[in-house]
Parts: sequence; C-alpha cells; structure tokens
Amino acid sequence: MKLRPLADRVIVKRVDSETKTASGIVIPDAAAEKPDQGEVLAVGPGKRTDKGELTALTVKVGDRVLFGKYSGQTVKVDGDELLVMKEDDLFAVVEAK
Repeated sequence: MKLRPLADRVIVKRVDSETKTASGIVIPDAAAEKPDQGEVLAVGPGKRTDKGELTALTVKVGDRVLFGKYSGQTVKVDGDELLVMKEDDLFAVVEAK
C-alpha cells in the first residue's frame, strides 16, 4: 500500500533512538521513550492560501525531522508504524554536519 498525503501533511517514520546512555547503561525497550525524530517518507502538495494559491512545503522526502512526542496520527501500513502529521507539527529539520 502506498500513502499520498493531502494538503500540508507529511508521512514520517520514527527513527529508533539510542538504547544506551552516554555512560554505557543499556535502556530496556519497556523503559525507552518513543523517539522524537523521524524520516519524512512522503509530503503533500502544500497548503492553499486565502487567495487559492498553493504554498509548497519546506520539508522534502528523506529529511530527518524533530517532532513532539504526541504529534501526529499513528497508522500501520504493511506492518510499519507511520505518523501522519501537518508540517506545522514539525519542530526542525536535522542537518548533517
């Protein structure tokens, strides 16, 4: 199944966070928090302004993004857990050094 987001929505797949702390302590899966980073898998065409003009999104497929822990709607597609959220719910794009 393939998803195509509408308007200013994006589809994000959570990226697994580290299971070890900086000091080397292993965090069990049950105690680990949901990751707040993900990879953008698909973007919608953009948001319509009051004048009817289409404003393109600033994120693109492949971007690594930060978002709130409880942002978006969780959906399961082909066994993968994905998030569908508005671009406004994203906090930042993680840039490579």
